[in-house]
Amino acid sequence: MKNKGKKARPDQADDSKTKLKAKDYDKALLKLQGELCALQDWVVATGQRIIIVFEGRDAAGKGGTIKAITERVSPRVFKIVALPAPSDREKSQMYIQRYMAHFPAAGEVIIFDRSWYNRAGVERVMGFCSEEQCSRYLELCPFIEKQIVASGIILLKYWLEVGDAEQERRFRARIDDPVRQWKLSPMDLPSRERWYDYSRARDQMLEATDTDFAPWNIVDSNDKKRARLNLISHLLKQIPYEHLPRKTVKLPKRNMKHAYDDVAPMVNRRWIPMKY
Repeated sequence: MKNKGKKARPDQADDSKTKLKAKDYDKALLKLQGELCALQDWVVATGQRIIIVFEGRDAAGKGGTIKAITERVSPRVFKIVALPAPSDREKSQMYIQRYMAHFPAAGEVIIFDRSWYNRAGVERVMGFCSEEQCSRYLELCPFIEKQIVASGIILLKYWLEVGDAEQERRFRARIDDPVRQWKLSPMDLPSRERWYDYSRARDQMLEATDTDFAPWNIVDSNDKKRARLNLISHLLKQIPYEHLPRKTVKLPKRNMKHAYDDVAPMVNRRWIPMKY
């Protein structure tokens, strides 16, 4: 039986929720990030392997959520994988092969910013794969994920759901803001045009791959700040980590045996102007 959970309508605003104040958001996020650091210590100490998959429509908030998760942990433990379009060589390989090359070793958390589910989404909608290839993929995907979980890897899958009106607002903000225009990929504008094609692809993907051993966790991402807090809180509850004792760190005294005036040689170097 598939674990579908509570149905939601993220396209409809919840007027009962007031806008989250920046200070409240920052306080809650900092607390959750502290827990992520504790999780990191546990992952390294136990050799645990974790995969976190992020999927969703364009402008659903995947990048901001991933940044909130990773900004205070080590990039040597929490590794982000965002693969480009496959090369000709990769196109000739087994579909999931190039993703498996990035699977975690002991003590690693791999975050896929889009994943092997590209085949069920953008590749299908934009015609980069055939319907036969996609159907075959959806048939095999649960089997592959069952093997991933059986190997001892913790697999967490998150779908960030953004409503039609909110996606349009975010796209317009990107178009009008020069420091955010880089976020507009060649796939973004066609995704607005093919909204319902993406909806049908999403529905079929969830129906085929939402399993008890690797369920899809759906996140209402219309409010970016609340989505980040809710997702991180949920993520932490899915992993049986423990707070490990930390060794007391003592700053060592400087060895003065070879002391000299090490400031003087820097006086006439090429210092950049102090404009701020």
